[in-house]
Amino acid sequence: MKLIDKIIQKLESCIKQKTYEALETDIVEIKNIPGSDGDWKEIYKTICAFLNTQGGILILGVKEDKEKRNYSFGSGYSENIEPKIKEVATLYTDEHNNKIDVSQYISNFQIKDFLDRRIGVWYIENLSEDAKFIFFNKVAWERKITGEHKIDERKIESQRDFKKEIENSRELKIVEQASLSEIDIDKINEFISLLNKEIKIESIKVDVFTALPFLQRKGFVMGEKPTILGMLVCGKYVNDFLGQRAQVDCFVDTPIQVAQDKKIIQDNVLQLMERSLGYVMRNIQIGISAEKGGISKPEYPEGLIRESINNSLAHRDYSINKFIIIAIKPNQYIEIRNPGSFKAELVLEHINHEIPIRRIIPNSKPKNPKLADILHIFDKWEGRGRGMATLTNEALANSIDLPYYKFHSKEEMSLVIPRGKLLDNQMKWLFESFSGLIMKLTDGELLTEEQKLVFSYIYKSEEANLNYRYTILLTPDNNHLQALSFLERRKLIEKHPLSDSIHPVFLVRREFINLNYSTILRNKFGRDYDSLPTKYKDVLKIVYQYNQYSIAQTVSANEVGNILFLREQTLSEENLRAFENFKRTVRGVFNKLEAKKLVIVEKQERGINKYILNDNYMTTLSIF
Repeated sequence: MKLIDKIIQKLESCIKQKTYEALETDIVEIKNIPGSDGDWKEIYKTICAFLNTQGGILILGVKEDKEKRNYSFGSGYSENIEPKIKEVATLYTDEHNNKIDVSQYISNFQIKDFLDRRIGVWYIENLSEDAKFIFFNKVAWERKITGEHKIDERKIESQRDFKKEIENSRELKIVEQASLSEIDIDKINEFISLLNKEIKIESIKVDVFTALPFLQRKGFVMGEKPTILGMLVCGKYVNDFLGQRAQVDCFVDTPIQVAQDKKIIQDNVLQLMERSLGYVMRNIQIGISAEKGGISKPEYPEGLIRESINNSLAHRDYSINKFIIIAIKPNQYIEIRNPGSFKAELVLEHINHEIPIRRIIPNSKPKNPKLADILHIFDKWEGRGRGMATLTNEALANSIDLPYYKFHSKEEMSLVIPRGKLLDNQMKWLFESFSGLIMKLTDGELLTEEQKLVFSYIYKSEEANLNYRYTILLTPDNNHLQALSFLERRKLIEKHPLSDSIHPVFLVRREFINLNYSTILRNKFGRDYDSLPTKYKDVLKIVYQYNQYSIAQTVSANEVGNILFLREQTLSEENLRAFENFKRTVRGVFNKLEAKKLVIVEKQERGINKYILNDNYMTTLSIF
């Protein structure tokens, strides 16, 4: 049953049984029909909001009283309101008050039987991204949850800049060598079938020539020449005409020749998405999850990989004749390398400050708006900044480690999705070693899992920025406001000195970052400290950190070995022996440091020595 039929059925039931169920959503509005001289402004405002947002369904003829929680059926639909319906297409303007014809977006009005009379059902298509925003009575409206809201001037200004940027959109560039015969009518009709999924919008086409007005309206054809967009979506022999623009190169990056699996995929954009995803899913590890009765679980969330691949094809710069590269580094990361880059205003960069900032501001505006509209119909692109939101959300759900971008040149960049967890063992040991300081700052309140994850995101972003990696800006707008507020209020995080109120950049408290205690240890142990090998210095630094900031104030040789090993590499079955050998080496270091009295055993727990630094150390000048 279609959505509208379900809603009408529920409305009839509510009116008959005098019950109430909230049926309005962000895409459904229920309104009574005003009398012959009634005010239609609220209806016109709703249509404006649907046009400016994601479209919707307007049901006319039923009155909803939210306060009394009931529906009533008035006079229903009658022919005398048709002049009001017909005039709607002439009521909207651009921001300069020039008339905008929206008839193609609101042409689908139906009359349906309802109880003993009839109601009107109006299907409103959303404007394409490059056509937004329109105004009613000089005000632009948008749909939020179940109501209409004025679009603020900042958003209008941003859209104005976006429209200037896409005036010469590469997706609409004519493919000179191609002709209408290169357009596949079956693919066109597949697209039309999806358009007609909820309600018939467009008729199926017999051939390309009868489809020409539709193709021109959608940007597939300019004049009688296919565009890059048209060839990407429904072109024949697409690689012959678009070259590497219609190509994805996939490979597994491993030194083992047998394991290397390279595949060159050349196809239309929808097939590129599906085949690229298939390649990745075949070449990543699939484990068994203890959740839900032992279901199979890939090492990366499938939805995230799908969305990342789709976004790479939706947002790439089609003026550049280069292919996309998807590289899988086993047990480490997936890298998607893309032609194009971010707009300058989306790159938040202060690289000359002592704490460099390299962040990307999430953006919902597509680089190729016509293609984005098509992909939305095929359920391949969600929009509204979801690509970056999904990346941060999966990291903050501890499904992946911190994602980041790398810039290779002005016209090429990569998204890197690391395997693992944001709150990994290294972060857990950091929280443990600073447990005393944390408890002091929080007045004894334990950090929640969410707070630890948000802190880890900010901590790792700071480290990544130092290494010329660009991370997605984490702000109070992304549903972690309470965690950010708590951490900031308790002085576990702070705003960067160059941060602004619109795009705040958070840093962790400096004690968590400034882990080089060489000056302190040199003052404690004199010149003997400088004569120590690097590994001995590293051990002493961790012991000092635990002594100074943890609740226990002590640490074992085994714990220090774990921390030092996992700073450099991830523990796996392959390097388990190296891990045990490394920890034996660290225990040997402790034995020598204890023999020379740089560290002493503070206590034993279950037969395990717990160490502190020797505050009464006497300089020997000849330590080893």
